[in-house]
Amino acid sequence: MMTDKRTIGGWQARRVGAPLAAVLALVASASAIRAEGPVIRPEEGRPEVSWKDAGHVVGRVARVSGKVVDFNQLSHLYLLRIGEDTKHWGFTIVIPTEKLANFPEPPSLMYVGKYVRVWGMITTYAGQPQVFVGTPDRIEVLSEPPQVPAYQAPKAEPKAELTVATYNILNLFDAEDDPYHNDEYTRVKPREELERLAKVIREISPDVLALQEVETRGYLGRFLEVFCAELGYEHVAHFEGNDLRGIDVCLVSRVPLGRVVSHRHVTFPDETGKLMQFNRDLLCVEVRPVGGVPFEVWVVHLKSKSGGEASDVIRLAEATYVRKMLDERLSADPEARIILCGDFNDDWGSPTLKTIVGSGSTGLKCFADELPDDQRITYNKEPYRSMIDFILCSPGMAQRYVQGSFSIRAGTVEYSGSDHNPVLARFRVK
Repeated sequence: MMTDKRTIGGWQARRVGAPLAAVLALVASASAIRAEGPVIRPEEGRPEVSWKDAGHVVGRVARVSGKVVDFNQLSHLYLLRIGEDTKHWGFTIVIPTEKLANFPEPPSLMYVGKYVRVWGMITTYAGQPQVFVGTPDRIEVLSEPPQVPAYQAPKAEPKAELTVATYNILNLFDAEDDPYHNDEYTRVKPREELERLAKVIREISPDVLALQEVETRGYLGRFLEVFCAELGYEHVAHFEGNDLRGIDVCLVSRVPLGRVVSHRHVTFPDETGKLMQFNRDLLCVEVRPVGGVPFEVWVVHLKSKSGGEASDVIRLAEATYVRKMLDERLSADPEARIILCGDFNDDWGSPTLKTIVGSGSTGLKCFADELPDDQRITYNKEPYRSMIDFILCSPGMAQRYVQGSFSIRAGTVEYSGSDHNPVLARFRVK
């Protein structure tokens, strides 16, 4: 990310010495944007299932439909049972006793014997799915039995080849002010940009997608639910990184994932010996294709060029640590299948890339030279158009690269919702 050209508010204003009044005006503007409410409505994209299928949506906010057949009042909980009859129920609406005052009548009178649709975070107790509810607006009484199709869980089909992509999606920020991050100076991503972004992701439809500039896992999940549900990205690897604004690196996948390792807490020296950490993270994710060989995807978002030479020192130190991790991994297993990808914030001939790529038997491979020079553009804003996003491969993974598959999907913020272009490549996994 070229932060000096793409952030707003206090970050840029302080750097150029803007008057305090201008900074405060920008903060007020950002606050006003958040006050308008969420870009994605709370009810959008939520899965709806029958009570019989509620176990498939545990851990998600969902709607569950069925008939309330019984109730039970304990000292601290009020339980509404949903099922076929009093002996065959499989889902429970849980109302804490202190919330009963929110209901105009006892819930047994309001709901028992009626078909309802309830929504909230689905959890489990003793193996049975349930939802906690504190207000009656979360429970809708239905006039007739709900017609809900049986839940169809996405299936990871065996494939001979997989497409891997990396994409900096430009500030996937929600309308909530995070008190633990300096996010109030970054605008909420407009809905039209979310729609453009999703259109690009649907068009390239990678099996494994590394992302940069994601604010939270929760909001990423909402984006995928509302705009990309048909793509089947059931697997998400995300950790909170070190960025002060709150932007993180992550991985979403149709393919099952294995071990996930974050390096956000690791310290390492810069060229002066000063200890530092990644500005974001180095996220290492094991990908386990059904019926295929596993491989690893390492995702980076190195320090931006804002700050001039001082940022160069930081970025080079990050690159040196990445290379150290690669050397250790490849020394232990020269055939290790590793894809290193993301936003490197530097071009191919820079010390950053030279350090990471290395040379000799452990040098990384890049297949960008399959494209003409004028198509090697991943940062798409003038006057800084250049290639700073890469997919690099260890020698073992390079052997599985599908020749001619390397591509960059050209776009602009106005067309694709991001100031970066996604980079794609295909690999044989059988």
